[in-house]
Amino acid sequence: MKSVLLDFKTSKEDWFEKALQHYTKKISHYCDFEVLTLKTLRQGREELDRKKLFEEQELLKKINSDDFVILFDETGKSLTSEGFADQITKCETSGKKRICYIIGGAFGVTDKIKNRADLKLSLSSYVMNHLVAETVVLEQIYRAYTIKNRIPYHNS
Repeated sequence: MKSVLLDFKTSKEDWFEKALQHYTKKISHYCDFEVLTLKTLRQGREELDRKKLFEEQELLKKINSDDFVILFDETGKSLTSEGFADQITKCETSGKKRICYIIGGAFGVTDKIKNRADLKLSLSSYVMNHLVAETVVLEQIYRAYTIKNRIPYHNS
C-alpha cells in the first residue's frame, strides 16, 4: 500500500532534512512512502482564515476519495505506538488504495479537512514546532512498521 505524508513547511533546517531522509529511507523498506510538501501562503496571523482555506484547497487537490486519511490534530485521540501500528494495519486492510497522513499548517486545518479525516490523532498535549511534529510523525510511522513486522526496535 502506498503512503504519503502531506505537510506545509515554511522553514528549512539542516537537522530536519537529515531526519527526513533518514526516516523516509527506513519507512520505504515497509511501504511505498513519500513526503509531499504543499504550498502555503506567507500571510501572518491577521490572514489566518484565508491561509487555512488556501491550505484546505491544496490538501483536497492531493487527497483521493479512496484514500484513508489520518490527520494529526491537537483535538485527535491519543494512541500508544502499538495502537498506532494496529491502526495502520486496519488502514491496509480497509480496501483503501493509499494512506494519507496530514500535518496541518501553523494554524491547524479547516473543519472540512477534519471531517474528511478517517482518523484524527493527537501527537501530544504539548504545542510543538512544525518540524519537530513532523519528525515525531515520521519516527512513529517507522516505529509502527517495526512493531507490525516484529523488528526489534520498539521496547514494550
